[in-house]
Amino acid sequence: MRALIWNGVNDLRVETVKDPEIVNPHDCILRVTMSTTCGSDLHFIDGYIPTMKAGDVIGHEFMGVVEEVGPEVRKVKKGDRVVVPSFITCGQCWYCKNKLHSLCDNTHPKPELQEPVFGYATAGIYGYTHAFGGYAGAHAQYVRVPFADNDCFKAPDGLPDEQVLFLSDAAPTGYMGADFCNIRRGDVVAVWGCGGVGLMAQKSAFLMGAERVIGIDRMPERLRMAREHVGSETINYEEVDSVLEVLREMTGGRGPDSCIDAVGMEAHGTGLQYAYDRAKQLTFMQTDRGQALREAILACRKGGTLSILGVYGVMDKFPIGAIMNKGMTVRTAQQHGQAYMDRLLDHAQKGELNPSFLATHRFSLEDAPRGYAMFKHKTDGCVRSVFIP
Repeated sequence: MRALIWNGVNDLRVETVKDPEIVNPHDCILRVTMSTTCGSDLHFIDGYIPTMKAGDVIGHEFMGVVEEVGPEVRKVKKGDRVVVPSFITCGQCWYCKNKLHSLCDNTHPKPELQEPVFGYATAGIYGYTHAFGGYAGAHAQYVRVPFADNDCFKAPDGLPDEQVLFLSDAAPTGYMGADFCNIRRGDVVAVWGCGGVGLMAQKSAFLMGAERVIGIDRMPERLRMAREHVGSETINYEEVDSVLEVLREMTGGRGPDSCIDAVGMEAHGTGLQYAYDRAKQLTFMQTDRGQALREAILACRKGGTLSILGVYGVMDKFPIGAIMNKGMTVRTAQQHGQAYMDRLLDHAQKGELNPSFLATHRFSLEDAPRGYAMFKHKTDGCVRSVFIP
């Protein structure tokens, strides 16, 4: 089959690789009908997350049609159109039973690669380094889905692929981020980042009862999407002296009730702090540029909630004193997509959630390297590149 592989830092190629096979009786093989880029992919493409190997198939946000099932698969069958959350879950361990699916104890075949850094290993994820399991990704014609009964969710008839696709990762990540905020009617929520996850976090905050949502970014087309597709107020941080001062003015001096970081380790910014982060990252003295996260911590009101969705590794100058002295609640995780899928599909069927507007650019799988280049450099207003094998 044809697949998009990582061949080195900033070196992506489409090549012919071996077709996936049923490995255990709970597997299914999916014919991928659509997959998409994700901002977290850029971290290993740029070399900031190690343990990639040349020839690894990448991609973790996808949907498709079931082609083959293992003998113990009961809930899905050949021909079903399904969407698959990006983290792989067994459904039986303590974490899965407590709906902490991205922390599954049984789907990471190489826990020794994470335990020295995290203490305990997370679940495995498709196409996202050997530190996260070394599973083949979904920018391909076919992909193996372990534990198919837990991880394949049937797409309702009548919902087009582009509306369902983003329920794999962008929508559940954003929805989880808003859920972490315990939003009450009348709350003000600020979201750093107006990419796919940030826009879904903003939409989800409204669905959960926020009165006002404020999106923060630097790209005019993304800020426009936040206003037109979500209904958010927006701040272009390159056009103001201080995001903190603007948020203080917009909230009557109190600050947002909750702040969501949907940016992560390659945040852009301005000023000396950004230059410092950039220099340390380029010399690998740290993996993260933390301006968005620091800003969110300082901007949040006293007693408020910080929800971290961006992917991080190692960062210094972390303002833990602000979190402690302001009495903040901090919630963070990789997405527990399986816990939210039923709600997301219900919102989609009711017309309350339609993330298809994120698909700004479409490519064949053969053209995927160009799609990633446009996505990375945000050329031509690219928010998400979608690949159709």
